[in-house]
Amino acid sequence: MSQFLEGIYAILTLQNLLLLAGGVLIGMVVGVIPGVGPSAGLAILLPLTFGLDPTGAIVMLAAVYYGSMYGGTITSVLINTPGESATVASTFDGYPLAKQGRAGPALVMAALASFVAGTIGAVLLAFAAPTIADFAKTFGPPEYFLIVLAGLLTVIVILKGNKLLGALSALIGFAIGTVGIDIGGGEQRYTFGSVNLINGIDFIPVAIGLFAVGEVLHTLWRGGHLEKLDFFGVSARSRGFWPTKTDIRESTGPALRGSFLGFGVGVTPGAGATIASLMAYNVEKSVSKTPEKFGKGAMAGLVGPEAANNAASSGALAPLLTLGIPGGGATAVLLGGFLMWGLQPGPLLMEQNPEFAWGLIASMFLGNIMLLLVNVFCIPGFASIARVPFRVLGPIVIVLCVLGTFAVNNSLLDVQIMLVCGVLGFFVRIYGLSPAALVIALVLGPLAEETLRQTMVISGGSLDVFVQRGTSIGILCFIAFLFLIPVIKKPVRKVTDAALQLVSLKRRGNAEEIKEREHA
Repeated sequence: MSQFLEGIYAILTLQNLLLLAGGVLIGMVVGVIPGVGPSAGLAILLPLTFGLDPTGAIVMLAAVYYGSMYGGTITSVLINTPGESATVASTFDGYPLAKQGRAGPALVMAALASFVAGTIGAVLLAFAAPTIADFAKTFGPPEYFLIVLAGLLTVIVILKGNKLLGALSALIGFAIGTVGIDIGGGEQRYTFGSVNLINGIDFIPVAIGLFAVGEVLHTLWRGGHLEKLDFFGVSARSRGFWPTKTDIRESTGPALRGSFLGFGVGVTPGAGATIASLMAYNVEKSVSKTPEKFGKGAMAGLVGPEAANNAASSGALAPLLTLGIPGGGATAVLLGGFLMWGLQPGPLLMEQNPEFAWGLIASMFLGNIMLLLVNVFCIPGFASIARVPFRVLGPIVIVLCVLGTFAVNNSLLDVQIMLVCGVLGFFVRIYGLSPAALVIALVLGPLAEETLRQTMVISGGSLDVFVQRGTSIGILCFIAFLFLIPVIKKPVRKVTDAALQLVSLKRRGNAEEIKEREHA
């Protein structure tokens, strides 16, 4: 508690509060712009934080991260276009509510659910982070290598589509990470005689190119600049803007369930907010007394996923702070920011830099209050951003990418790398590869190489070192489980769906159907 109070004291400066408020506002704008998302927004903004102290910079970037989660909800509700993947589930019932003339209540309830989930997530993070950090202090190089491997495998396993393409994405990231000086022997690797590549390829131009430029090119390729979207306006002055008592009563349970479910999923490296929101939607539909309303404008179908994706963003910070393992593209960019400011996330971060770690956690409480106020009272203003056509926003994003990349080192080579990675990001999306897996592998690649070398030195080249401690064996069991997930996914999903349907039937009290379902 004393360290938490020190964290609050560290951010209660005028500069940090302004950075926090600015991060929340920028995150909202980033979320509202379809196709940008938190990963691209953070990558573009990262160079702008170089002149700031580490605490203020990370507080601002973290605010952009969880602020963008709600920004994507606005477009999901008003124009049926998720701002990023974590708000896909919000379109299922958010847009039907808007078509019924209830866009105002939908957005206000989503804001309240986000506030509740963000606050619960921050509380759980404050308790979980020190516990995980204490456990991680027992880790040696073998455990760290296995943790990195498990994090990457988790990202690959949960990807939709071809798992081999996900693995290929990670291998490309590893390959980019090997450019520069060999940390073991000191030889140059893949520099092709260029002195500019001796220090390796900087993380920032790669992230900006893959996430921002690649997304713009992909949106143009699929004709996003030509799309005409149906837009439902919203006004805070209208009589039906505020939710009713029925809306609040129906949303209380989904908000709490989504908060705890989302945090639990977010803590798992690689799981992310998208999976949390979709799981929350399925849970709410299964336990509802009126599942037939889902997809047609059920408030619970919007509130549950909204709570889950915001709580998951808090949960994802736990493995990032305590293990240095990012769970997705956005947290990989945050990890890149940590490393640039000389901060090494891991079990010792909360001891060596308590004002930084606890300042970040404390800022989430203030950030959620700011988000609630901004969301409720500025919804019409942010909604107007969704009307700006992509043919206008696309060139602006490209210009910001070029300026941000050049500002890092005043290097045209970085701009060239960024543009090349932008083309790479375009083809990554076209052929079903994963930019998130690529960036996570790029960030974790050097750590994986270093810990594997240390492990082999310690063991004299023997692989027995990975089965000599209970912690290593536990992580290996988890890795084995990851390989089994594709095999057991269908039967487990069938059993889970049947159990949830049984719960729903019992709540509706249909005796004959309950008997048949229990027998099944």
